[in-house]
Amino acid sequence: MPSIHESKVARYRERMYAAGLRPVQFWVPDTRSPEFTAQVRKQCQGLKSDLAEAEVLCFTEEAASQVKGWE
Repeated sequence: MPSIHESKVARYRERMYAAGLRPVQFWVPDTRSPEFTAQVRKQCQGLKSDLAEAEVLCFTEEAASQVKGWE
């Protein structure tokens, strides 16, 4: 016998299907893992002396300063 939770999920899915929607599952990196943190740190260190990265950051900061509320 399905649990109450399983029944609610089944009803929810039926409503979504009836609305013309379908489920999609995404797998994303676990940002809480030490491996993720190490990889981000490594990539950031690699960009530290990259001239193109500096130009992009400068452009982004300038563009953001033109938008009210992004000071």
